[in-house]
Formats: sequence, structure tokens, C-alpha cells
Amino acid sequence: MRREQLEHVLRSACQIVGDPDVLVIGSQSVLGAIPESRLPLEATASMEVDVAFFDDPDDRKADQVDGAIGELSLFHETNGYYAQGVSVSTAKLPDGWRDRLVLVESQSTHPGRGYTLEPHDCVVSKLVAGREKDHAFADALIRAGLVDPAVVAERIEMVDVHPLARKRLREWIASYLPAT
Repeated sequence: MRREQLEHVLRSACQIVGDPDVLVIGSQSVLGAIPESRLPLEATASMEVDVAFFDDPDDRKADQVDGAIGELSLFHETNGYYAQGVSVSTAKLPDGWRDRLVLVESQSTHPGRGYTLEPHDCVVSKLVAGREKDHAFADALIRAGLVDPAVVAERIEMVDVHPLARKRLREWIASYLPAT
């Protein structure tokens, strides 16, 4: 996915639900903070943008997005990418994540704007999810020098997960940290 495609999804999502503030919580949120030219293929391979809304307690807005520009919609067929409407609570994120959001606002997002996860927060969320593709995504960003494994390790301590999950996360990131 490219930044211009992300902005198209943001503009469309905000127009569909009448909410100017769209939150991107999936892997494509890295497009808000890192120029696509610097991103490894694993970070831009997805054609799905996970979007949520801060004021959507019953997920109606997320459902509207799914119906209008979701997978297998006319939007998807026409553009080759789509939005997945999700709840803000879908992702497990480190404490303070809202204070670190990256604003995406341009003529291409008008009349709305997007808020994307800070890349380290995104990586932690992906590691919590723990799928093979999530690990490949995190690994690619670390290898490319776009996220600092020490910061990821700090943020792992800030996410509310079961102790066994935290142990798994610590073990995964340990291989990227200098030996102590």
C-alpha cells in the first residue's frame, strides 16, 4: 500500500460515517510516520487498512465502513485495496499510545484526518497478535532500522497482557537486543 492509498481510505471512511477523525490501528498505520520509500515490502504488502473511530461504542461506524469500502466491495474491486472497520479495542496497545498518535492530514484526507499508531506501538500490537505475518512485519521494521528494539522492549512492559504473553514478547524481542 502507498500513502496516497491510505489517504484515499481515510477520506472515504470519514465521508461514509460523517466523522472527521479516523484511527488506523493495523500495519498500514506505519505509513503515517515513515515515508513509503523507506519501508520494507513486508510493511506495505497489505491491501487492508484497519480503521476505527474514537466515538463508536457500538461499532456502527466500523460496520458502515465494512459495508461500503470493505473487502469484496465495489471500492475494493475498483481500487485493489479496502478498509476493515474495527473497534478501538481490537488492538492491544501500550499505555500512553493515544499521546503518541501520528496525525495524517492533507488535501487528500479532507474533510477528515487520520490518526496512525506510532511505529513502536504498532509493532508491539502486532507482536501481541502473534501471527507469523505480524512477526515478519516487526522483524522487517527492526532490520530496516525503522524501529528501535530497545523502545519496543520498553513498550512491551507497558501493554496489558497475560504474564505468559508478556514472557513470549520479551523472548521474541530479546534476540534483537545487545547481550547484557
